[in-house]
Amino acid sequence: MLQLFKGSKTSPLVRTALSQQPSLEQAVAELTQQLAGIGQMDLALVFASSSYASDLPRLLPLLQKKLRCSHWLGACGGGVIGTNAAAAPQEIENGPAISLTLMRLPGAQLSPFQINLNQLPDLDGPREPWMEAVGADPEAGGAMLIWIDPASSGINDLISGLDYGYPAMAKLGGLAGQHSANHGGLFFADQVCSGAVGCVISGAYSLDPVVAQGCRPIGPVFEVAQAQRNVLLELRQGDALQNPLAALQGLIGELPSSDRELLRNALFVGLGKENFAMPNPSAPQVSPFLVRNLMGMDPRLGAIAVADRLRIGQQLQFQVRDGNSSRQELKDLLLLQQQRAEQPLAALLFACLGRGQGLYGEANVDVGLCRELFPDIPVAGLFCNGEIGPVAGSTQMHGYTASWAFLVPSPKPTET
Repeated sequence: MLQLFKGSKTSPLVRTALSQQPSLEQAVAELTQQLAGIGQMDLALVFASSSYASDLPRLLPLLQKKLRCSHWLGACGGGVIGTNAAAAPQEIENGPAISLTLMRLPGAQLSPFQINLNQLPDLDGPREPWMEAVGADPEAGGAMLIWIDPASSGINDLISGLDYGYPAMAKLGGLAGQHSANHGGLFFADQVCSGAVGCVISGAYSLDPVVAQGCRPIGPVFEVAQAQRNVLLELRQGDALQNPLAALQGLIGELPSSDRELLRNALFVGLGKENFAMPNPSAPQVSPFLVRNLMGMDPRLGAIAVADRLRIGQQLQFQVRDGNSSRQELKDLLLLQQQRAEQPLAALLFACLGRGQGLYGEANVDVGLCRELFPDIPVAGLFCNGEIGPVAGSTQMHGYTASWAFLVPSPKPTET
């Protein structure tokens, strides 16, 4: 039976707190002090760095002694994103940090869930077992937050099954961080667990996805003419056929010197999930490509290996990645989000540890771009071992990506 929790009937409220105290007790004390007097809340999202790995089983019970909230969930990660007591968003990539976000969402339908990945429903069976595992009605709309323990098997089957059960629902989150303690890295209720945890938010509130993959395209759009599984053997451009390495060599002379350097050190492949007409390049666009790593080359055959299965007729475009490209892509996507009619109450960011200072050469770039366009909303989240977010209507596991979830009021039904 589908179980729903309806949010409280008072006014909406989202509050965040951030602590970098090395002691778990001190961190909890600082978090609860920042959130003192907040009253009963509906949903708590807890993100902790792996510095506290051995203490994770004590974290939720300590918080729940001080704060009242109906549902608790979250994950441990390689780093933490939060908003400090001075209302400044921070990306804490190293060292101890705990970010806590409390939400009061009147009229929301909240469906928290925990899934054992060793007992997944059959992908060839009916949708109902997937709906029962999550506990939400697909017809109610909304969006899903989800975090997965990286030690779990069946991660791809889980993502495919959730799309099968909830095809119209955006799913956002990531893989938790790895640690050496003998327990999982996920939070649910008052426990630490493995598998997957998450929450569907529907009713009066939902989540808008913004997925920034950190790359920009170079050269023309090709079509996959010949491939074996993940090995690309031949590309088509118009009536011309050539192997992938020849196509790359043809690009080199057309690129500026800065891009030629990126071609050697930061080359990726963009795979079209659906064939499309080329958009207006001067306008901000949501990329129709899923960016994947280039895994290797065979100079003898002119072939390249890609970190995804290829299909004949699929559109493909080479991509490069650097800090400037990533910054501009995210700014364009956030500008599109800013134009939405529904103003967000909060922003959740699930980012790759390959972003941050390693990509930009400075801290807090991603959250800083968000704060420029959304100056008053709290920001929280996690640095993940893989980011989950939609591309062209299907849920994907990403790398080097910033997967954003903006908490927004659901659009009111149009009157007929």
